[in-house]
Amino acid sequence: MSLFERYLSLWVFLCMVAGVALGRLAPGIAEALDGMTLDVGGAPVVSIPIALCLFFMMFPIMLKIDFAEVVRAGRSVKPVGLTLFVNWAIKPFTMYAIASFFLGGLFLAFIGPEAVDLVKRPFGLDLELGATYGSGTVVMHQGTLMLEVPLWRSYLAGCILLGIAPCTAMVLVWGHLAKGNAGHTLVMVAINSLTMLVLYGLLGGFLLGVGRLPVPWQALLLSISVYVALPLAAGFLTRKAILRAKGETWFRERFLHRLTPVTITALLATLVLLFSFKGEVILANPLTILWIAIPLTLQTLLIFALGYALARAFQLDYQDAAPTALIGASNHFEVAIATAAMLFGLQSGAALATVVGVLIEVPLMLLLVRVCLRTRGWFRGGAQA
Repeated sequence: MSLFERYLSLWVFLCMVAGVALGRLAPGIAEALDGMTLDVGGAPVVSIPIALCLFFMMFPIMLKIDFAEVVRAGRSVKPVGLTLFVNWAIKPFTMYAIASFFLGGLFLAFIGPEAVDLVKRPFGLDLELGATYGSGTVVMHQGTLMLEVPLWRSYLAGCILLGIAPCTAMVLVWGHLAKGNAGHTLVMVAINSLTMLVLYGLLGGFLLGVGRLPVPWQALLLSISVYVALPLAAGFLTRKAILRAKGETWFRERFLHRLTPVTITALLATLVLLFSFKGEVILANPLTILWIAIPLTLQTLLIFALGYALARAFQLDYQDAAPTALIGASNHFEVAIATAAMLFGLQSGAALATVVGVLIEVPLMLLLVRVCLRTRGWFRGGAQA
């Protein structure tokens, strides 16, 4: 690894600090950038500055993918089946169990048993003032009917929305850094994107217990189109044009070499932007961030360990085992934030919990990438990786 890649965790920490500092010292700039969004139903679904950074983060990775490899990866039943099993049959339910144990039990005294949160009334229900719904009561707040719920349950809702949103964008970066099979990663990005359209609303409605939870079709489609489909199409067309004009040797030995720093630079720029947008929230709620971050961190480590152990038990090659475990561990926090804002409101505890997902995602995933690289000898093909 280059010096830049070797100390990537340090650069990540410095970018997080720089982002928070930018949000504090130049709040006007951060607010202007944060306001540049594509909205669905009044909720910001796609941040245009973040989308640009993600494009340059993933475009070089897409260029490196041989799409014949994608076809071959799609025929590998074991890694694809294992990834789907962990993402949809295990991960949502462990998230619910872990978050409930910590937020509704172990940390409840710190959060406040009597603390409440005001969220939007459930979609499709015409609840009157004073009506009860689940654990909430309809109250009047500043001239608007809101649902008053226990604060810890609001945080739990945000954790659930993270747990049912497997990553479909930045996981391409994690798989690339871990020297995983790019074809398998891309196949699972496509399958997870389609599966989310069906299961996200169903699992969300079941686990949140709100009933009538609308499937955020427009939000999901817009997010997946911008964050995944756009760089995928651009990478495919660019690769095809360069190979036709310059040939395979020039493409691999000259062109790809120049793109190597682009992905990591774009990742660091993304962090500066994210933390300039959300730094004020984090600084204003340091202990709350801690209470939410602990169950989210444990969930990430548990799902990674489970996916990695099952991959070894099924005797997968390292190039398939690494992305299989990383896909399950990471979350599509952009969709989770947008859905929390649509369902509960931008100022809700649920929205705050999804922001904590942003806070822990990159440092944790970089740690797990390093774990993969250090343990690649446990798997077939690990030495070559």
